[in-house]
Amino acid sequence: MARPKDLVRLRHMLEATQKMLEFTKDRTRCSLDEDEMLTLALLRLLEILGEAAKGVSSELRQTYPQIPWKQLAGTRDRLIHGYFDVDLDIIWTIISRDLPPLLAELEKIASLEDG
Repeated sequence: MARPKDLVRLRHMLEATQKMLEFTKDRTRCSLDEDEMLTLALLRLLEILGEAAKGVSSELRQTYPQIPWKQLAGTRDRLIHGYFDVDLDIIWTIISRDLPPLLAELEKIASLEDG
């Protein structure tokens, strides 16, 4: 069973991922150029996802190596420290390609750990 703080962080990761996928449903890459509010919301949610991933215990990371913990934290760090260098093509790829399988894994982990 995960530590209580890990459960909170997993919930934050799950919620941020769900919101990003919800916000981008029926959207295209061009939406990021056209809708600043959407883009800023997505960037913030990616930061939350990465920050929560950074805070997960090493035990939980070792238990679930299928989650790209370091990459999630690294994405957060790049967003925080280099906002004006954000490549929206990469952001769109992360959201459209990487988040759906991540969401599925997070949902599995949450059901196992929240039991």
